[in-house]
Amino acid sequence: MTPLDYFATAATRRNFIRRTGFSLGAAALTRLLRADLHGGQAGTESIAPHVAPKAKRVIYLHMIGAPSQLDMWDNKPELRKWQNKPCPEELLKGRRFAMIDGGKMSLIASPFSFDRYGQAGTEMSELLPHMRSVADEIAVCKTLHTDEINHAPAQMLLHSGFGRGGRPSLGSWLSYGLGASNENLPAFVCLLTGAMGGAGTSLWSNGFLPSVHQGIRFRSEGDAVLFLSNPRGQSGEDRRRIFDAVKRVNQAALADIGDPEIATRISQYEMAYRMQTSVPELMDISKEPKSVLDLYGARPGKASFANNCLLARRLIERGVRVVELYDADWDHHGGLLTRLPAKCRDVDQGMAGLILDLKQRGMLDDTLVVWGSEFGRTPLRQGGDATGGKSVGRDHHKDAFTMWLAGGGVKGGQTYGETSELGFDPVDKPLHVHDLNATVLHLLGLEHERLTFKYQGRDYRLTDIHGNVADGLLA
Repeated sequence: MTPLDYFATAATRRNFIRRTGFSLGAAALTRLLRADLHGGQAGTESIAPHVAPKAKRVIYLHMIGAPSQLDMWDNKPELRKWQNKPCPEELLKGRRFAMIDGGKMSLIASPFSFDRYGQAGTEMSELLPHMRSVADEIAVCKTLHTDEINHAPAQMLLHSGFGRGGRPSLGSWLSYGLGASNENLPAFVCLLTGAMGGAGTSLWSNGFLPSVHQGIRFRSEGDAVLFLSNPRGQSGEDRRRIFDAVKRVNQAALADIGDPEIATRISQYEMAYRMQTSVPELMDISKEPKSVLDLYGARPGKASFANNCLLARRLIERGVRVVELYDADWDHHGGLLTRLPAKCRDVDQGMAGLILDLKQRGMLDDTLVVWGSEFGRTPLRQGGDATGGKSVGRDHHKDAFTMWLAGGGVKGGQTYGETSELGFDPVDKPLHVHDLNATVLHLLGLEHERLTFKYQGRDYRLTDIHGNVADGLLA
């Protein structure tokens, strides 16, 4: 090929890309304008519901590190007979643990008392005094199980359907499926108390979905969203001029290249500008009545899980589709007698207050609330001396753990499934995390086998190739 032939070929390729890129860019820009006309964001037009939805939005409460279900929800009196005795070998055969290794592993009963509450007689431990008041609103699922034994992979499996990074999270799938309903706020918002651990930001990643579906973290101190406020010396008018100039450049690039991500960028810049007004008002809970603050145990100006529960209600009131609350420091390999009660005090009133507040506002019927973690804790003793002691803890347990759901088409006031006498395995109505996600999608009007996205030649979905809707959880 001569130099002249090379440049002629290159010019032809550029013209082809420019011509086809223009048509793609025009289509993307049309989609962007259509989204603006309907009050949404580029790339967030909803998929038509597959079934009649029971819920319009979801609040997901994830306890990072895995609470002990045996000390909060799943009472096992039989364990008292085995207190500090070696576990039968047949129960350990082929079972994986994260940290306990070999030796005569002994069993340990819960040091906390249990009682029954509500008309259905839902069992809860003494660690949850406020949750007793909503016993008839929640469905306690005791038979969750997962495939992963360590935190990060199990968190990603629960939230994305895959134990490694790179897949979209539940919130991103819901944003993709349901679309946005408020042009001033993201469809998917995350709130965090404590240090992020395990899988970190992968839990609200959009993966291979368009970036508009990524979860946006709101913070309790400083700017609620990073760089939301104007830099010192810049006015709102200054920033508007900058946005307009950047928008013109992006629109030219969109028309030239046709990358749909540029349309997303244009839309997100516009939303960021509008959020400068909407977010500070949203995050200011001081204007809530004292009775509401007292219901949650919320304190304006102080970062807390209770404050985040109240913010979750304020977010969904304003049209946010998915709010995920992450609360850290539930990994109790030791200090079970002191650290677990302290963590329960952190979340108990806020969770109960959220359910009661949603109910009295008429929002619980179409708001799904989910509480849980990546796995549970083992019936085996970890650490401590032969009698347990304050340093005793529990290792990770993937084979049976507890989550609960409320509102949004869930049949409350029930205990779903049962585990074995010593709490090792489900014996009735086992519920894999894929089944849980299939059920959550179904309640929101999305069939898990039909909510797909083509990537690298394959149709992907949240539940991979698994999952069944748990009909017994549905009202």
